[in-house]
Amino acid sequence: MTESTPGPSDDTVEATELIVEIVEEAPAPAFGVLEGRDASPALAPAPVVQAIETSTTVIADAEGIAVVETTTVQAIPVPAAAPRPTAPAPTALKRPARPAATPSAPPMRRTDPARFGRIDAEGTVWLRTPAGEVVVGNWAAGTVDEGMAFFGRKYDDILVEVDLAAHRLREGRGLDTAPTAVAHAREALAAPSFLGDVTELERACDEVESLMSTARAEREAARARQREEALAAREVLVVEAESLAESTQWKATGDRFTELLEAWKAAPRIDRGREQALWKRFSSARTSFDRRRRQHFATRDAERKEALGAKETLIREAEALSSSTDWAGTTRAYRSLMDRWKAAPRGSRQDEDRMWARFRAAQDAFFASRDAVNAERDVEHRANLERKEALVVEAEALMPIGDVAAAKRALRGIQERWEAIGHVPRGDKDRIERRLKAVEDAVRKADERRWAATDPARRARAEDTAERFRTALARAEQDLAAAQASGDARRIDAAQASVDSTRALLAAVEGTVSEFTGPAGS
Repeated sequence: MTESTPGPSDDTVEATELIVEIVEEAPAPAFGVLEGRDASPALAPAPVVQAIETSTTVIADAEGIAVVETTTVQAIPVPAAAPRPTAPAPTALKRPARPAATPSAPPMRRTDPARFGRIDAEGTVWLRTPAGEVVVGNWAAGTVDEGMAFFGRKYDDILVEVDLAAHRLREGRGLDTAPTAVAHAREALAAPSFLGDVTELERACDEVESLMSTARAEREAARARQREEALAAREVLVVEAESLAESTQWKATGDRFTELLEAWKAAPRIDRGREQALWKRFSSARTSFDRRRRQHFATRDAERKEALGAKETLIREAEALSSSTDWAGTTRAYRSLMDRWKAAPRGSRQDEDRMWARFRAAQDAFFASRDAVNAERDVEHRANLERKEALVVEAEALMPIGDVAAAKRALRGIQERWEAIGHVPRGDKDRIERRLKAVEDAVRKADERRWAATDPARRARAEDTAERFRTALARAEQDLAAAQASGDARRIDAAQASVDSTRALLAAVEGTVSEFTGPAGS
């Protein structure tokens, strides 16, 4: 595109039709692309400006109206941009807060346009390239220096955009916006409208593309790591879920499955195929546990109903027996009911407490009636207790047992009178019977000793044993005499020990033999 402006004329009335084309968006003030440059007063941009191009000029004079097709370059203020919507806070998005990044920008490079181009006397703008000079536009809006500054600034704007893209890529960001900056610069190189170092701009574009390639590889590697980490995280959840599938800790395991499900929902996503495969395993484990838990509680409910039925039957039997007066038989029946109650399946604690109260009330009613009757009988049996206590005193007078036969005859008479007396109060029955039994045991043992003393076979065995010990003692005494004659202290000690032990055993056996020769009783 060429740029030109007509010469001034006193008779010219100029009407300009503006066709606005956005060349580039002004960079933000933080990067100092436009605001930081020292522009000439004639071309200094107002705050928030944008370069535009006008395309036609209409000239009227005394001879008529002529339309001259020309192009000029001017600058006009751009209205302030409408405020952008405020982004939601990170907490509203429920994402982890990131540390605030410190804004940074690359050093802005300034280009001396005179080194890379010129503006001739006709206003044609020439750019020096490795292939030679090329026309990049016309200048007619001011002095040559102002034109050189304007076209140099256009180069600086492109270069700073590329430098900014490279800077962001080195910081690990800006991969999504860098292609736009490179494409813009490549388009500007293909149809230049600036004055600047073409070679440097091409090198800067090549560098950005290299950085983009590296950044894409790093991003892909990072995404691969994230996918593997996400896969591992979900695998951990699945393995734990499968380990809990056979658990019988219904409450704790059910709560844990709920936590695992929430963790699954919050875990990073992975590729659909692998996520579906893991979800099938997770869901299968969870379903298996839920099915077993439902079966368990269904079985427990059935058992509870069975327990209710069985214990209701026992309660009805117990209530039917509560008014019985067959004290002994009913007592045995209640013991049988208690054994059946313990063997019956258990229901819930509430049901067990309620049914046990009814069962126990029936037993208590029967035993209360029995105890009342027994209390009346105990009053009647008090006299019998006094008579039996007198018999016990008489029996205890037989000890120690001297004449076994006489003691047996006396005890037999006491036992006959004992049976004839009858019952005693229940509370004293065991005590009084233990005292009589002690006398009976003493008489029986005395009788057993008398019989042992008169047993011929035992006596013969005792005498034979005594004779053998006498022979052993004589031999030990001979050994002792020989040891003493030899003067060997060790032999003497051993022989003396043998004599002492044999003599002690002989004394014990002779004591047994003497029992058979003593009085045996009549």
